[in-house]
Amino acid sequence: MQKLFLALCASLFIAQTASAEGERAGDFDYYVMSLSWSPNWCANDGDARGADQCDPRHDYGWILHGLWPQNETGFPSYCNSLARNPSRGETKAMTDIMASGGLAWHQWKKHGRCSGLSSREYFETARRAYDAITRPAVFRKVTKTLKLPAKVIEDAFLKANPNLRANMITITCKNNRIQEARICLTKDLKPRKCGRDAIRDCTISDALFDPVR
Repeated sequence: MQKLFLALCASLFIAQTASAEGERAGDFDYYVMSLSWSPNWCANDGDARGADQCDPRHDYGWILHGLWPQNETGFPSYCNSLARNPSRGETKAMTDIMASGGLAWHQWKKHGRCSGLSSREYFETARRAYDAITRPAVFRKVTKTLKLPAKVIEDAFLKANPNLRANMITITCKNNRIQEARICLTKDLKPRKCGRDAIRDCTISDALFDPVR
């Protein structure tokens, strides 16, 4: 009897754990668009992996890390969807703004399925979101690694995008480097206030910011 009880408990635990992913596609409140500063990603991760994104022949700055369906609390992932997976050509076509077809595929698998859109519609939506936000030109003029407060990055985005407010964007850091600018958008891709758990501003006063290679 005790073994049966333990087996039932284990089954319940597995079921509860699995329910943290695989939600219903299209059931979310808003989007978070994540823009990654490519030179810093390369310094933190890409160089060690030998990522093509970091090859000197490229000059990536702010790339689209992803367009993530988000709830007011938490977010769905790996959703159940009948949508067909994108072709290799579809994911490759996103490399101009995502730097990698592999990243595009991963973003579809983890987040795109949760949008309730087809892969074509999801990538088109992601591209429209990316194009709708002005990436401040000043960052491409940096010629050496800087140390600066993360708020400098946020302020530059706010200045370049008058329709943004401070509670609609958050800057994250990793390994003492500026990592991402995350902008909260409605399902119609209009800027909106971020949910409480999506606001995680980096508070480092001397975060590293590497120049475009």
